[in-house]
Amino acid sequence: MDWLHNLLNKETIGAVALGLLVCQGAASLILLSRLVKGAVRHPPLVPKTATPDRFQRVSVVVPTLNEVDRIAPCLAGLSQQGDEVREILIVDSNSQDGTRDRVKDAAQTDARFHLLTDDPLPAGWVGRPWALHYGFLHSDPQSEWVLGIDADTQPQPGLVASLLDAAIEEGYDLVSLSPQFILQQAGEWWLQPALLMTLLYRFDSSGVRVQAPDRVMANGQCFLCRRAVLAQLDGYTSAAGSFCDDVTLARNAAKQGFKVRFLDGAKVIRVRMYAGMAETWREWGRSLDLKDATTPAQLWSDLALLLLVQGLPLPLTFMLLSVSGWGDSFLSLKLAIDLNIFLVAIRFALLLAIYPSYYRARFSPAGLLFWLSPLADPLAVLRIFLSAVQTPKQWRGRVY
Repeated sequence: MDWLHNLLNKETIGAVALGLLVCQGAASLILLSRLVKGAVRHPPLVPKTATPDRFQRVSVVVPTLNEVDRIAPCLAGLSQQGDEVREILIVDSNSQDGTRDRVKDAAQTDARFHLLTDDPLPAGWVGRPWALHYGFLHSDPQSEWVLGIDADTQPQPGLVASLLDAAIEEGYDLVSLSPQFILQQAGEWWLQPALLMTLLYRFDSSGVRVQAPDRVMANGQCFLCRRAVLAQLDGYTSAAGSFCDDVTLARNAAKQGFKVRFLDGAKVIRVRMYAGMAETWREWGRSLDLKDATTPAQLWSDLALLLLVQGLPLPLTFMLLSVSGWGDSFLSLKLAIDLNIFLVAIRFALLLAIYPSYYRARFSPAGLLFWLSPLADPLAVLRIFLSAVQTPKQWRGRVY
């Protein structure tokens, strides 16, 4: 660190430390105000059994494009849902890998499965919201609810009954769930929790009851909406060109006065999204900035907060400690060190909070890297910044 010593004198170090203290202190208060809300959030959903009064109330829509390697658990899980499900529409975009055959096989044993082929992608639409929109338009109008499910999910028995019960009993118009993640490779265990934490730092955790419309979170992997609400929103039209169509649609609904909730579904739905660190970085990191559902001012203020409370604390702790021994330390430097150590401690403590969000069927040495995922925070924050300044050109097998 001699080069740093030569570059900075004590006055400069003190001024930098004071600036960090002010900026990080303000950001930390915002972060803590969000984390405190999690202590009184809605409890996680648990599997339930369908009741006769909710017979055939739900149409399920699953968009697919070359999902043959991932769709089997989704089809099996949906087949295990109760009589509250009227139909299961698989909206396929001309898959060439055997996905359609898998769906046809499922339809042989469960008549609720129906294979649809969506029309060619219209100008201005992203593939996923278009397939969901197509499914909504072709769903049975007698269904009161439409449930969008991603093909890489693994619905557990009692999912739809539990989700429907929460929506009806509490008067929600739109409910989506955070899943339990299935990770396998070492790189996933290290990077994915750090990327997930960027959402927890920027927004309220799942289950928090009061949210402003422009802070609403949603997850399209499991997204239940009243048919009447979708009809009023003109289906997915308002999210047609969005690469985070779930959040875009949920916020549009909230702005129109509909009751929108994001709940913890770790006990009722699992997901195996991406294989390996590289795919996780490329595919999931591409949409986590949520810029399609956010104003530029809100986006960059969120990213500034993310940098201050997640990206910088770990490297700053080591850097500030290294200069603290250069003679008498300023009070601002000591306080800045304490604040960054505090932020690092919070980050490691939050691993316990998100631990239930990860599926562990058995012990895996790779899973131990979960506990070292805070070391990936600077990389995760960098990925969000890169995504914020880039426009996606490819998404789930489509080129735009």
